[in-house]
Amino acid sequence: MSRFATAAALSALMVALASGALGQGSAPPPGNIDDIIDKVLKDDAAKPAKGKASALPVVMSARIGEHTDRTRFVIELSDPLNLRTFTLSNPNRVVIDMPAVQWHLDGPPRPTGHGAIRSYRYGLFRPGNSRFVIDLNQPVTVSDPLVIPPESGLGYRVVIDLFPTAQAKFDDVSGWPADLKAREAQAERVASLPPPAAAPTGARKIIVIDPGHGGIDSGTNGVNGLLERDLVLDEGLRLAHVLRNNPNYTVYMTRDTDVFIPLRERVNVTRSHRADLFISLHADSNPDANVTGLSIYTLSESGSDREAAALARKENQSDVIAGVDLGGENSAVAPILLDLEQRDTMNKSSRFAQLALTALSGTTDILPRQPHRSAAFVVLKAPDVPSVLIELGYLSNSADADQMNTARWRNAVASAIAGAVERHFAPVSGTALRPPAPSAE
Repeated sequence: MSRFATAAALSALMVALASGALGQGSAPPPGNIDDIIDKVLKDDAAKPAKGKASALPVVMSARIGEHTDRTRFVIELSDPLNLRTFTLSNPNRVVIDMPAVQWHLDGPPRPTGHGAIRSYRYGLFRPGNSRFVIDLNQPVTVSDPLVIPPESGLGYRVVIDLFPTAQAKFDDVSGWPADLKAREAQAERVASLPPPAAAPTGARKIIVIDPGHGGIDSGTNGVNGLLERDLVLDEGLRLAHVLRNNPNYTVYMTRDTDVFIPLRERVNVTRSHRADLFISLHADSNPDANVTGLSIYTLSESGSDREAAALARKENQSDVIAGVDLGGENSAVAPILLDLEQRDTMNKSSRFAQLALTALSGTTDILPRQPHRSAAFVVLKAPDVPSVLIELGYLSNSADADQMNTARWRNAVASAIAGAVERHFAPVSGTALRPPAPSAE
């Protein structure tokens, strides 16, 4: 924004304040006029200088209007964008796709639950592709987006109306657009291919680290505001750093940025690298805020208990949360056909789980009751790769959440997991592991 544009923006803001335009029918501006001017100037300073790459468009707000004949969803944008909507069934959802954006939604309003919208989420779906995913209480017909140009201090507003319809009609028009379906199929094929021109690893063991969730799927929201997707990405990067200090290992990550990766693609990446070990990182939650401690899951046809089975069902909903088309897929928790190879893989997985729990017991709290558990997690289903899913602790517990928010704890846990990896491959590895470089809290 130029000096002239900044001055014009401030002038318009002053006029609006003087005329009361911001006072009738809208929320009062935060703070006093100096606070508002400071905010405008800071926002201006944060924008790229002329001639530099422009910033991403900004989603500034989302609003829901519940009426007798429709539910209205309004998105406010800084710039005009090409949006498109489509619906997905089983469960019923509306997806609003757009190019990559910045999200500046400050406590967006939530639906009452009485209209068509049950809940919604937003975030990065693929590199260059952001989206809203709206969960529905009932089938709907979706109107074409109506764009209202900026006026009265507002940005571009995109209005989408949802009208009640019959389930049969909703099902008839639901499904991914052909180009998106082709793109996702291609991404899955690419994930299944071995890395191009990969250097021979010789005796090196291949480790795949899988930070769960990501992008539009934020996972659990901690009592201290810590998001699971951010915690596990940071922990995964720290673990990768430790393991890469050992010449006996080659380390890959299913994601090393805040981006969504479908569950089957995570499995395909693991198998394409011919991994010797797969470690998926997550953080748990429980209605009982007193439940605390780390636990490790391995694969089984049925959960070790009802709590484990319920957790698997929740984690296996990641694709649903992100708006992935599940048409034609088998149930994520369908019984698994276990051949001899997979039974051997499961035995190796259990061995690593026990080694990891032993290593971690001196570093962090361990779930007191049955810390080694089993369930039908999709990401653990590679039949030829020993795989574990580590729940680092409970974000619903304040003590767990607070310690997981520190660099000291994260470094110690990364080193302990790496130590378990070394013991797991003891016959062919013996190089001492160095701790990760110190990083800020």
